[in-house]
Amino acid sequence: METIKLKLIYPKWNKLPGQTTFNLPPHGPVAFAATLPEYVDISFTDENVEPIDFDEECDLVALSMMLTTQVKRGWAIAEEYHKRGKTVLAGGISTMLHAEEMVNHVDSVFLGESEGRSEQVIQDWKNGCLKKIYNYIGNMPDIATVGPCRRDLYKRELYNHKGVQMVDLFNASRGCRFSCYPCAVSYLGGRKFRPRPVDKVVEDMAGIENNRLFIVDNSLAQDKQWEMDLFRAIAPLKKKWISHTIEDDPEVLDLAAKAGAWYVYQAVYDTSDYIKERVKRYHDYGIGVEGTILFGLDNQTEDDIKRLIDFLGEIDLDLAEFTIFAPFPHTKGHDDLLRQGRIFDFDWDHYNAGQVVFQPKHMSPEKLQDLYDYAWKSFYASETQESKMFRLFCNVALREMEDGTYRPRDRRLANKSFGRDVDRSKRNVNVRTESQQLVLQNAEMQSIQRS
Repeated sequence: METIKLKLIYPKWNKLPGQTTFNLPPHGPVAFAATLPEYVDISFTDENVEPIDFDEECDLVALSMMLTTQVKRGWAIAEEYHKRGKTVLAGGISTMLHAEEMVNHVDSVFLGESEGRSEQVIQDWKNGCLKKIYNYIGNMPDIATVGPCRRDLYKRELYNHKGVQMVDLFNASRGCRFSCYPCAVSYLGGRKFRPRPVDKVVEDMAGIENNRLFIVDNSLAQDKQWEMDLFRAIAPLKKKWISHTIEDDPEVLDLAAKAGAWYVYQAVYDTSDYIKERVKRYHDYGIGVEGTILFGLDNQTEDDIKRLIDFLGEIDLDLAEFTIFAPFPHTKGHDDLLRQGRIFDFDWDHYNAGQVVFQPKHMSPEKLQDLYDYAWKSFYASETQESKMFRLFCNVALREMEDGTYRPRDRRLANKSFGRDVDRSKRNVNVRTESQQLVLQNAEMQSIQRS
């Protein structure tokens, strides 16, 4: 079979003001790459860590986009390749959410999951009959067909900060049986929890060289028996990992801790004793907690938000992540606000979890923005986020030392940060560290939501 040269691109997006740049190796592009036939030779560029060489030789271009804030940049990239006579495909979460507009900028859009389907797209292009839309939304492939990602495409030195390797992203399941108000997961992956076979997860995870992972599943707390089986099975791998919610059950939490749970993202949506006890239970098992706090829902007044911010001082969070509700397409939140005429900003670059794009119910947009900024400053007033994240890092390093998996930082990259030289004459004290990046990259997938 004749080799086809595919240029796979993950577009850049503008980071939030004051945010320290931490770039994690993206999951979507390498998951898609794994579904392509062997005769496709892939060259991958993550534009967040290196520039695109638009003149690099290729037969076909594919854009993989996860965030709404990547959409407009994706359009611009497609335009550049069209000037060079190249065919451009687009897929990924934000392509699915913005398909109506995307079709006007690329030659073909792929909607849905690509296992068992990508070769047909390649063959159609080769035979001159490429379709404008390949729509597999709601038509899910067998979850057992999901295999290891093409992590060999990563340029690892570009995902390293001063010698410390960033976590790898990993999926143990897809879909979600919940349908939370701000979330698009039920549209994207179906309103059904689809766990991968545990033996497949173990095999896949064991093949990842990185000993620190971020399990990006929407929630692990959807099938208790599978969750317990998973934790028992991955414990011997001695990986340390971050995840979203874990089942609030002593047996599950104990298994999670023994399986390497580093810290979890836990929604803090009210000031109840349940939330306070939930955080405590995680800590009782040595699992760190990053609270995710969403502002801007219709049931929140200004006083409610202020009380929620004050409440954070009463619970022992390791980190806190503050976000502003964004009405992403194909969510109930978007449909409601659009029908009510309350969305005033349709610039997708502004749907970044830190900017108000709609009229809140109980306050002005400016007041909501002020409360968001105040929350960041208030929570990290006595200790910077950089310092708090460093303590979490030290905790996991100590655990790794105890079980013999600790890897010292790469001194050769001590003066590099994501491929760029470090300017040690400057120090950023307004730090929103790696945790901000982790949440932002999942804004459109979390049922707890943020953004």
